[in-house]
Amino acid sequence: MTPKNSEISLEDRITGALVGAAVGDALGGPVEGYSPEQILERHAGRVHGVVGPWNGDAWRTARPIAPYHKGDGHITDDTLMTHALIRVYDRVRDHLDAYAIADHLVPDLMTNPRWIPELEATALPLQRIFLAEKWLVTRLHYGHVDPREAGVGNIVNCGAAMYMAPVGLVNAANPRAAYAEALDIAGAHQSSYGREAAGVFAAAVAAAAAPGATPDSVVTTCLSLAKDGTRTAIEQVCEVATHHTDFESALLPLRKAIAPYDTVGPDYRTPSLGARRPSRLHTIEELPIALAMVLVAAGDYRRAVLGAVNYGRDCDSIATMAGALSGALGSPVPDDWSKTVSEASRLDLWEPAATLTAVTREIFERDVTHRRTHEAAFAALGGPRCSA
Repeated sequence: MTPKNSEISLEDRITGALVGAAVGDALGGPVEGYSPEQILERHAGRVHGVVGPWNGDAWRTARPIAPYHKGDGHITDDTLMTHALIRVYDRVRDHLDAYAIADHLVPDLMTNPRWIPELEATALPLQRIFLAEKWLVTRLHYGHVDPREAGVGNIVNCGAAMYMAPVGLVNAANPRAAYAEALDIAGAHQSSYGREAAGVFAAAVAAAAAPGATPDSVVTTCLSLAKDGTRTAIEQVCEVATHHTDFESALLPLRKAIAPYDTVGPDYRTPSLGARRPSRLHTIEELPIALAMVLVAAGDYRRAVLGAVNYGRDCDSIATMAGALSGALGSPVPDDWSKTVSEASRLDLWEPAATLTAVTREIFERDVTHRRTHEAAFAALGGPRCSA
């Protein structure tokens, strides 16, 4: 029997979120960039689990995916970056900021070879990550830009948001702190609504990890913190989601709801001229849709992730986010999926979770000490109001 939400431990929530994010990433990879109609035709129905590459054995040369082996349970750059951020937490063992990204994340991407499932080879992560992530190396290592401002000028996309789940977990049950920490970290990577989405996603994960959390409470938390187009888009998209209980009926209405706020346009592979530019009126597509899928699924991991996968477009990142949120809420990740993804990707999906759980406890203990020191100093100043 699944334990009640309020009885789920910190370790289980962190494990659920991180394993859930990686599995969602792997399931979404092979259909990334396509529409629900194209996915339906290619797979003779909806995707219901791990599938092979879109172009079969021609994945090495078939455009536009080549040279990446997306499918067969391989995680993508979303998980590579998530695990890289966990390694920074493991090294620093404290809250992070933009300088930690410059001092630790960038050197890790540049100098430490790792097994890259999509390349089926050991390589530097820098050789796999997308242009928006390569920006970190260009600006911070070669350009020596102030880390807090290095994200300005980058493609405004989900690049920073997609790996912010660890920030929410380190700040479990404290969404406002998660939001602030993620905004600081993401300043090295993104600006505008890309940076805002990183903060809101981290807050959403922190809210999902709170005892008694529900999909509704997570969305309410996001709306209390989100700004500008990100907030409006979440509100509009999630309102549409409340009218659906299965992803099949929700696919087209959710895309219609996000369209006014999405800069990419209807053809994901041929973005509009205004795509991915700074704006206070727009949002990344991935976060509002992920939240909506969690609502449609009532927090159920399998249903939320499959909804995200079959939505298409940037569905590996959408499924990464939906998987993290559902896992943090306590919905179990199917064992057959996690085992397949772990074996296919040659990754221990549970080790990063154990590492982050230990670091999170250390950080919390330090935070308590800092808070009590402040309380004592404030009391010595006569700060607290005397009760009548």
